[in-house]
Amino acid sequence: MTFSVTVVVPAHNAARTLSACLDSVYAQTHRPHQVIVVDDGSTDATARIAQAYAADGGPAGGAAGGPVGGSAGGPPCELIRQTPNRGVSAARNSGIAAATGEVIFFLDSDEALTADSVANALEILEKDPECGCVHGVIAPEPLFDDGPVERYRVLHAHWWRVRGAGVVETAFFAQAAVRREVFERIGGFDESLRDSEDLELSDRLAPHYRIVLTDRVVAHHDEAERLGPLLAETYRRALLLVPALAASRRGGRRNLTANSPASVATAAFTLAALPLAGRWPVLPAAGLAAFCAANAGLLRFAARRHGPAFAPYAAGVHFLVVGSLLTGAGVGALRMLRPGRRTAPPPVPPATGERTVPRATGERTAPPATGERN
Repeated sequence: MTFSVTVVVPAHNAARTLSACLDSVYAQTHRPHQVIVVDDGSTDATARIAQAYAADGGPAGGAAGGPVGGSAGGPPCELIRQTPNRGVSAARNSGIAAATGEVIFFLDSDEALTADSVANALEILEKDPECGCVHGVIAPEPLFDDGPVERYRVLHAHWWRVRGAGVVETAFFAQAAVRREVFERIGGFDESLRDSEDLELSDRLAPHYRIVLTDRVVAHHDEAERLGPLLAETYRRALLLVPALAASRRGGRRNLTANSPASVATAAFTLAALPLAGRWPVLPAAGLAAFCAANAGLLRFAARRHGPAFAPYAAGVHFLVVGSLLTGAGVGALRMLRPGRRTAPPPVPPATGERTVPRATGERTAPPATGERN
């Protein structure tokens, strides 16, 4: 491989998972040229954990119970601290501005890569000069197994991403390799967005570069372990879904989505039929049956991974998740009737947070992106 790679890990209160995340980075078969952790206003031990990796690639072993083991060696971890908390878009932009690699590999702090993920992403980029971004899939096993809700969540995330693998028009940057030139051309992440920032950047990226989703880049993800927080997160993220999809449709592009139209439609029908259950119970029953049929592939996959008894559980949780998505999207659509002024996303700013760099490397000022944005 000829590319130099900077791994950027945005982190907010990530003490539970950051060691496993960084261990997986240092265990890559293609060692990164640079590793940057952007501590986005954490109030836990996130910064202290990142600093432990500043000496010779940090300690081996990582967090107990993680599926990926680390090894010492590699570039010292650099820490950028920004306060107050500004969101994942701002954290990634700070990492981009400080990066020196030809390829920037984004990895969320609650994920751990399989050992050949970076090498596989670089191979795809090297073979296809028109490809600007390669992103990966979630493993079907969680980073830390905390129960059935989390097992359902990672199974669904793995299922729909693997089914969509190939050339796509949407990138998800939780585990993604992007040519540095992409940001010099189209600018960075929209810092006004704390959700749906992937869709917004994808809409600017897709007209100029090919985007590839591959099952050769795999990350174990630490997901929500309780149903309430999972539904609340789904609702919150769905608030911006309709505006983001509307903007991309105006551009003539189709986004990669987690749920099929049939799944969403049957869930919507069932929810609408619930108030009529007392008089016509067959309506919601038929809706649930249709919802299960629309998700038959996912439910068969759940049964294969965790046994037949897990499939009806996954169906019930999945229905609640899609219901939360519909509710959030509906509220977001209503808010579109009162649109506020929307500004264009800024170009990548220079790193502005407090930056910890190992003394052996010296203090360095990262150059800002200089390319013209479309």
